[in-house]
Amino acid sequence: VQLQASGGGLVQAGGSLRLSCAASRRYAMGWFRQAPGKERELVAAISWSGGELYYVDSAKGRFTISRDNAKTTIYLQMNSLKPEDTAVYYCAAARTFVPTQVPMKGYDYWGQGTQVTVSS
Repeated sequence: VQLQASGGGLVQAGGSLRLSCAASRRYAMGWFRQAPGKERELVAAISWSGGELYYVDSAKGRFTISRDNAKTTIYLQMNSLKPEDTAVYYCAAARTFVPTQVPMKGYDYWGQGTQVTVSS
């Protein structure tokens, strides 16, 4: 299983970025991030069916996770970015038995990270 993440970069506070992650097949998927000295956290996730979503509290109202029509690529639209959003962002995929399940942990496959840096 290959996961190819892209879309990171440097942006000023208040700006926007869109991350993309292409998978070789359809999975429940999520975006994690890890800042220096901090634990990795789940930022957003989407079920296999695409109808169920999860956001960490700090992302609610600013980030949007979505799928493309083919269901194998996910996106993370990040608006109103803050310096505290600076981290390496990883996409991950999980095999789930229930199409509507949004995994909080136990992801099976990981993409390479993409750096997001938000300047103040």
